Amino acid sequence: MKRISRKMLSAFALFTLLMALVPLSPLRAENRTVSTNARAAALIDVTSGRILYSSRGDEPMLIASLTKIMTAIVAIENSDLSSMVKVSKNASGKEGSSLYLKQGEEMTLENMLYGLMLRSGNDAATAIAEHVGGSEEGFVHLMNAKAEELNLKHTHFANPHGLDAEGHYSSANDLAVLTAYALHNPVFAEIVKTKEKTADNPNEAWDYKWSNKNKMLRLYEGADGVKTGYTKKALRCLVSSATRGGQQLVAVTINDGNDWNDHMSLLDFGFNHYPLKTLVERGEGVSGYDLAAGKTLAYPLGQGEEDRIVTRMVLQEANASRAADTSFGLKGMLVIQLGGKDIGRVPLYARDQLPPLVAPKRNEPASAEAYSADNWLEALGSTFKALFHVGS
Repeated sequence: MKRISRKMLSAFALFTLLMALVPLSPLRAENRTVSTNARAAALIDVTSGRILYSSRGDEPMLIASLTKIMTAIVAIENSDLSSMVKVSKNASGKEGSSLYLKQGEEMTLENMLYGLMLRSGNDAATAIAEHVGGSEEGFVHLMNAKAEELNLKHTHFANPHGLDAEGHYSSANDLAVLTAYALHNPVFAEIVKTKEKTADNPNEAWDYKWSNKNKMLRLYEGADGVKTGYTKKALRCLVSSATRGGQQLVAVTINDGNDWNDHMSLLDFGFNHYPLKTLVERGEGVSGYDLAAGKTLAYPLGQGEEDRIVTRMVLQEANASRAADTSFGLKGMLVIQLGGKDIGRVPLYARDQLPPLVAPKRNEPASAEAYSADNWLEALGSTFKALFHVGS
C-alpha cells in the first residue's frame, strides 16, 4: 500500500502542476472611452492575448479577404516556403482581386504568400490552397482545424480567399486572436509589414512588383501589418497592427466606412490606456528559494490594475522524488492573478537547471518569448504515464 500511495501522491502533484499550466483564457479589459463606425471591432495585445476593447466582438459576420490571414498562417505551418506552386485553371480564373496569374505558371510559395497578403490575390489564395491542401476543400479542412485548435468559436471557413459564401464567417474577437497568434510567426510578421515586394515573372520580361494595399503602414507610426478586405456584402474590413515601445497591438474592424481613422484611434487607445508591463523577468530569483523564473511574463495593465496584481507560488511536493528526477529541473510555478483571475503562469526551475532559450525555425510559429521550457510539459507527461504504466 505504501508503494501505491507514494505513486498516487507523486502523480497527484504532477497532475496538479500540469492542470495549472494549461493555457489561460486572457482576461478581457473593461471598455473605456473609445468608439468606432464599425459594425464590430476588437483590440488585442499580441504578447498576452488580452482583449483590450470589443464591440459586438463575438458576433459572426462576413469577413471578406481577412480570411487570408488564416490562409497564410496555415500555408506557412504546413508547407515548404521554397516549394513551387503551380497555378491551375481553377486558380487562374478566380474572380475578384487578382495577381493575374496564368494557368501553368509556377512561383515559390513564399512569393505567392506575398502576393496573397499585399495584393489580396484570390488566384494566389486558390493556388496556395490546392498546393498545400491537395484541393480547396482539403485546405479549408486545415483552416477549420486550425480555428478549432485556437478555440475560435465564432469562426468557420468555406474557402481560402474570402469571397462571400454560406458557412463562411468569423468575428472581430476571433480575428484578433487569430492575428495575434499569426504575428508570433516570423515569416507571417515579415510578410504583412512589407510595403513593396518584387517577384520573378516567368511569362514576361518584367517582374511582378506588388505594393501593399494596407495604408496603415504609411499612415500610422509603428504600423507593421496586417490585411485589408472588401466585398459588396461584407463591405470594408481591416485588421491592422502596430508596435510601440516593445508592445504590439492588433485592431480589427468589420463593416467600417471610416476604418483608417478608426484604427488609428483604437491603437492610440490601447497604447495610452493599457501599456505592457513586465511582471516577471526570465532568470529572476524567488526570495527565500534557490529557484529562478523560466520565462518573462509581460501583461497590459490599465490604470490602477498593477496594484491589484497577486502572485502565488505552487511547488512540487517534496516527496515526489521520482517525478523530480525526470522534470529537467522544474520545481513549480508562479501563478499571476488580477482580480482573482489567472493572467499568467511562469515555470520555476532550479537555478542551475534553467533551460536555454531556443530560437524558432523560420517557417514555424514562435511564442512571444521562445524558450525550451516546453520540454518540461512533455517530460512531466511522460513521468505521469510512467507512474501509472500508461501505454505499457
